[in-house]
Formats: sequence, structure tokens, C-alpha cells
Amino acid sequence: MSQFDDEKSKGLQLNVKFNVIPKTRSKEFTDHFNGYTTGLVRSDPGNFVMTPLYGKHADRLYRMEPRADDIWLLTFPKCGTTWTSELLWLLMNNCDTEKAKETPLFARAPFTEKPFMSSDAELSPQNSELLDAFNTRPSPRIFKSHLPFYLHHPKLLDTSKVVYVARNPKDAIVSFYHHHKLMKVHDYQGNLEEFAQYFMDDEILFSPFFPNLLDAWSKRNHPNLHFVFFEDMKKDLRGEIVKVATFLNQSPTDEQLDKITEHLRFDNFQKNESVNNELGKKLGWMKPDGKFIRKGKTGDWKNHFSPELNSRIDEWIEKNLAGSDLKFVTELEHQD
Repeated sequence: MSQFDDEKSKGLQLNVKFNVIPKTRSKEFTDHFNGYTTGLVRSDPGNFVMTPLYGKHADRLYRMEPRADDIWLLTFPKCGTTWTSELLWLLMNNCDTEKAKETPLFARAPFTEKPFMSSDAELSPQNSELLDAFNTRPSPRIFKSHLPFYLHHPKLLDTSKVVYVARNPKDAIVSFYHHHKLMKVHDYQGNLEEFAQYFMDDEILFSPFFPNLLDAWSKRNHPNLHFVFFEDMKKDLRGEIVKVATFLNQSPTDEQLDKITEHLRFDNFQKNESVNNELGKKLGWMKPDGKFIRKGKTGDWKNHFSPELNSRIDEWIEKNLAGSDLKFVTELEHQD
């Protein structure tokens, strides 16, 4: 019996179906996304887009029993996931920056969907073992995930501490585009304008963007949720670290705060081999050109969007934020 099928989770059922998106099996789509040889699937309800492999096994993560001392990081991709998960690990491990450099971040704060990031029809034995190992990790466990709340265990937020990081969609689009060009699992061959349209049409992995974000925003006053903006971290990194530490009931000294702030500054972070995933180039799952930790700048979208594309994205943002009090910062005068 899988570790995910324990007594506590017995009878828990994910009432969501995953259906193939016909367009993602078309030649036009697979010519753009060479990595998606079997297309993508969309959840019903929720319209969440993911790999067929995840669709077949989504209930396994759904039944993953949360613990009271877990720390979960939820984000849309390329919204500060790696940056913030390193911060969470440091705060829960005595701000030990030297120890953090000894082990890759993906081992210290695993990405729960990682076993499903494949076009294979079945889970490999290695990935199946990795899934089971999540439940046997010693506490306090730190996990990161791009899944929306409804695809996690229904008691997650009432049981565990959850940090949600949001980033303005313009920079998220640019960063995710470069990520798709870099990672062989995506192997994107199209241009940025085409990618932006796939993004707005909810036809890329982990979309749709706004429902994921707005659901978390609606939960921002829950005592177990800490909602963070990427742009606030860029504007005042040390100040945001203090807020996250308070949320996690941690009390780092001024010296420790100075140390981890310096550790997390982008120039240092980009060079840190335990987080920058340069190992992926040697192992063959990243292309030799490009960087996993790329720029991390607010406002970089201005270097990529044509006026026409920017106008279309503005309309898309306005339409999706209608009736919401959520607002984005898309430019910063000063940033770390």
C-alpha cells in the first residue's frame, strides 16, 4: 500500500476529472512545445492545465496528509518560488546559510509535482518512491507546489502554515517564457508573443494564472496563510523576511537577518550552486544556454513587450481583475 493511502486519508476522493486538451496534441502546438509529446490535460472543474501523468495520479497528492508543523509554499511558476523556499528553509533551520549550501534546495524543500513532470504514460519506480518518501520526511517538512488550493488536501490550510507568493503577470509571463526555452521538459520553440497568447488563453502548464492567484487572495486573512508579493520582496527584502519569520513563529537575531538577507540578494543567489540548478545542465534536463535564476527584476517585461502586446495584456489583466481589490505593481523605482 502506498504511503499516500494511509488510514487518515482512506476514503478521501478527488472529485475532479482530467480531460485531454485536443489542441495540445495538434502539430502546431507540439511544434511549439516539443516536450509535450502526449499533449496536456485540463481539470473539470477548475480548468487547471497539467501533464497527463499528473492527471492519472492527482489523487495521490490530494490524499497527502498535511502536518501541523509543515510549511507549504504555493505559487504560480516563476513568481519567486525558489527564492522564497530558500528563505523558508533558512528560517526553519537556524538561518544556517553554510548548511544550506551543502545540499541542493530541491532535496531540502521538494517540489511536490516533480514526479509528474514527464510525458511518460506511467510513473517510473523512482518517481513513485519519491512520492511515497514525501510522507516519511522528518518534520518540519517544507514543500513547494504550483497546484491551486482545491487540488491539495482539503485540510491543508487549517492544518499547516502556507506561504503564497504572487508576482505581477507581465514579469511572470516573461520569466515563464524563458523557463520554457531553458527546460527540456517544455522545449519551447516559439517566440514570446506566441507564448504570451498561450499564457492568456490558459493553454500552458499550470494555467490558469488568475484563478490560482485570486483564490489565494480570497484566503489571505486566514491565520495560517501569509500572502506575499514578489515586488515587496524586491523593494524591501529584509523587511519581508521579518514578516515571514513572524508568521513562522521564528525570532532570528539582527545578525542572522543580515546574514540571510545577504544570502538571498539576487547577485549572490544567482551564483549559489545549491539553488541555481546549474547541475541540470550536466544531468541533461536543462539546455546549455540560459539560466534558471535569470534576472529576478520587476519591470523586465518592458524589455520584451511590443506596445500592441502590452495593450492586449493590459486588457486581459483588467478583465480578470474586474470586481477584485487585488492590484499589481509592475515597475519599481528602486529594487534590491
